[in-house]
This record gives sequence, structure tokens and C-alpha cells, in this order.
Amino acid sequence: MSCRRRDAGRIHQRLIILLAGFLLLVWLGSLAFRHLGRWLVREDPLAHADVILVLSGGMPQRAEEAAEVFREGYAPEVWVSRPEGPQAELRALGVQFLGEEEYDRLILIRLGVPESAIHIFPDPAIDTEQEIQEVAREMRRNRKSSVIIVTSPEHTRRVRALWNRLAGADVKLVVRAAREDPFDADHWWRNTRDAYAVVREMLGLLNVWAGLPVRPHSS
Repeated sequence: MSCRRRDAGRIHQRLIILLAGFLLLVWLGSLAFRHLGRWLVREDPLAHADVILVLSGGMPQRAEEAAEVFREGYAPEVWVSRPEGPQAELRALGVQFLGEEEYDRLILIRLGVPESAIHIFPDPAIDTEQEIQEVAREMRRNRKSSVIIVTSPEHTRRVRALWNRLAGADVKLVVRAAREDPFDADHWWRNTRDAYAVVREMLGLLNVWAGLPVRPHSS
């Protein structure tokens, strides 16, 4: 009888340990879930650089932040990425198309950046991976050694990861988050925009960490 009681006691003890372990994992998972948005924000202190780059997307906040950084004297030039768009299709229909890069240019000029200091990339980029490759090429071509990349807060960690993988160590990077971007890092799960952004960034980071097996689509 005493043996049965001891066995029952051991089983009961193991169940308590398993339950405690499960609850601990749930708590840790919940904690990680809540802090995921804040973890994605990985920017650097501002430092002087040769150029400021406005990544495509996040309009108008990224261009606004780039103009502010320019006015503070951190770099003498602002480069603007040209995203892929439906130019050819709309041209065939006789419809004029103004790309996002043109609106970014107008925002920069309106906020005090001289037009002569703005350079728009000639070739369109499909995604951030291609943008990083393009700016690295442009910088080496123009003998630039440092860049401030302005992007959305949740995008900063992936920009850094892509830069480390694709750009090389000879060009210094400062990542800057757009201050007026509406991303809520502390409550990202409360709206679909922020939730979608976090999922997209996590998938993008997994792709970078895996060695970029998923490639940009080709037109």
C-alpha cells in the first residue's frame, strides 16, 4: 500500500513540475510576444555621414525624417531609392505615373533640402535587399564611406541585418527610424497595420538569417 502511495506521490509531483514548466513557457512566450515590436526597433545614434538614404515606403515620414537629419547638418546629400512601379503598364494606357521617389523629392525640397543635394537612383529596386545592394554600389562608385539610412522603426533591425550580409564592412552604416512613423512598438498587436508589419519583418529576418534563400520576384 505504501509503495502505491509513493508512486502516486511521484506522479503527482511530476504533474506539478510539468504544469509549472508549461506555465513558465506560456509566460515567457507572452513576454516575448509583447516585446517583439520593441525588439525590431534597432537604430543607431546619429553621426555625421557622406549621404542620407531614404528607403522606399513609409511616405511621407521617411522623407520628412531625412529632411530633418539633413537640416541638422549630418550629411550634405540625400539619396532617394526608386521602387518598382507600374510605369510601363500605365504608359501603355496613356496614363501619367508619378513614382514614389518623385513625391519624396518634392517633400524633401518643401522641407528645405536643395534640389541640387537630392539624388534619385536611376534603376528601380524590388525590395530592401536590392536597395541595399544598389546603395552599396553607388557609394563605392562615388567614393562615399558612410551613410545614414532612414526607414520605419520596425524595419530598422532587418535593414541592419541585410547591410551586414550584403554591403560589406568598408562602408559605415547609421540606421535612423522615422520619428513620425505611426508604428506602435509597445502595442503592435492592437491593429492590423502594425501586426502585418511585425509578421513581415520577422519573415524577412528569418530569410536573412537563413542566407536569403527566398529571392526578390522578377518582373
